[in-house]
Amino acid sequence: MASGGLQLLGFILAFVGWIGVIVSTAMPQWKMSSYAGDNLVTAQAIYEGLWMSCVTQSTGQMQCKIYDSLLKLESSLQATRALMVSGILLGIIGIIVAMTGMKCMKCLEDDQVKKMRMAVLGGVILLIAGFAVLVATSWYGNKVARDFYNPFTPVNTRFEFGQALFIGWAAAALTILGGAFLCCSCPRRETSYPPSRPYPKSTTTGKDYV
Repeated sequence: MASGGLQLLGFILAFVGWIGVIVSTAMPQWKMSSYAGDNLVTAQAIYEGLWMSCVTQSTGQMQCKIYDSLLKLESSLQATRALMVSGILLGIIGIIVAMTGMKCMKCLEDDQVKKMRMAVLGGVILLIAGFAVLVATSWYGNKVARDFYNPFTPVNTRFEFGQALFIGWAAAALTILGGAFLCCSCPRRETSYPPSRPYPKSTTTGKDYV
């Protein structure tokens, strides 16, 4: 069985990654206006996120506007929202399940095999959550890159990767790594053999034989 230290390390990594997923989902800097090419207007910066769009002036003042209608949003943005929220929900479930199976907790102390299986189950759930976040951030980043290199996109409307994307990628990596460490606590199957019995010693001597 895996050591308690590796199990604790996996739980900490997964928890930090889950916090990063929440931060990334809430941030409006999923993509930011690009100044490539002939676009030299630097008086303001435009940010767009999953829930709102913001404009930052050169004075440092930021004005944000929440998206008015859900149905008017692009299908890719709606799918990214769904995957990120699913990652958050699966993350909290995986953390709770993994917590009950950790060696440092007193839950299920009477059945160590079941306790380890709970830790493994929590790790699997966290793996799924991390992959959901990874798919969401990669999908969104791919769309930003395709629009940036699209020759039909006006230069002054091109966007680049924002800080939230990088935080999301790092959070997904931490969650997947933590879930993998928790899965390493899978109990090994031990084959039980019946106890060997010593052969009875013969009490007869050679004198009994003719």
